[in-house]
Amino acid sequence: MAMMNVILIAMLLALLIPLYEAWQDEDIWQKMLAFASIATKTSVMILVISVFRGDWMIGVVGVIILSVGNAGLMLLAHVIKRLNDVAMGNNNDQSF
Repeated sequence: MAMMNVILIAMLLALLIPLYEAWQDEDIWQKMLAFASIATKTSVMILVISVFRGDWMIGVVGVIILSVGNAGLMLLAHVIKRLNDVAMGNNNDQSF
């Protein structure tokens, strides 16, 4: 049980690195990437806890967060960047 606590504390400390990076930088892409990194790290933490506890329902939630969570965050980052470009007058109409 003590080994699991050490692993979780190390994961929590690794979780603070992107928070510090997002706090220092003003670029929206850097902030969104930091938050995506946080989402990935928390889902891996959920998976580790589910394996140690033997509770696969928690693991399913971790997998859903890992597979779907970052896509929505990156879409939000693109929308915010596009709105900033339009507000600044850099209207490069790029069709997809």
